[in-house]
Amino acid sequence: FCYYFIKRRQIMSVSLSKGGKVSLAKAASEAGVSSLTKVVVGLGWDTNRYDGGDQFDLDAAAFMLGANGKVRSDADFIFYNNKNGQGVTHTGDNRTGEGDGDDEQIIVDLTQIPADVEKVAFTVTIDKAEQRSQNFGMVENSFIHIVDSASGTELIRYDLGEDYSIETAVVVGELYRNNGEWKFNAIGSGFQGGLSALCANFGIDAE
Repeated sequence: FCYYFIKRRQIMSVSLSKGGKVSLAKAASEAGVSSLTKVVVGLGWDTNRYDGGDQFDLDAAAFMLGANGKVRSDADFIFYNNKNGQGVTHTGDNRTGEGDGDDEQIIVDLTQIPADVEKVAFTVTIDKAEQRSQNFGMVENSFIHIVDSASGTELIRYDLGEDYSIETAVVVGELYRNNGEWKFNAIGSGFQGGLSALCANFGIDAE
């Protein structure tokens, strides 16, 4: 896989808890980043508490949403089989989650997001969760962080914790416009029903 190499600098990034919100510009300023145009959204997880014989395959995705909270078209669903949207790029599927750091990454060019896209929601789902009797209660150390692409400086981090006993999909966080600037919202909202439930929530027919 071709991943951006991300260095955690000595400068502390903004650490959010569930429901926390912060301006990207403010987080960048506090981290010493003077010009922020492109960010890497990294998602990571461990699966250490599962006794079954099947491996976990967790998939990150992004949904580009209009003012109504829905996608404008199916092309606004960015994932490993539709890697390139307008300003949003998925770097590829990691099928095991092994190793430290980011398991999957989504690159967002803030200057290329269309004006009618109000939010970009970032999600993680478990592939074949029902068949394998898997859920997010078996997933540990899940996180999302926002990194300045140019410098590799981490700006924002949200560690989800382990509050999901039956959910098979999670809306981890979202970038959203507010009064002309981009902000990040740490959501951590779980869904039963996996990818199809997420797609229905955002206005996509997953069948």
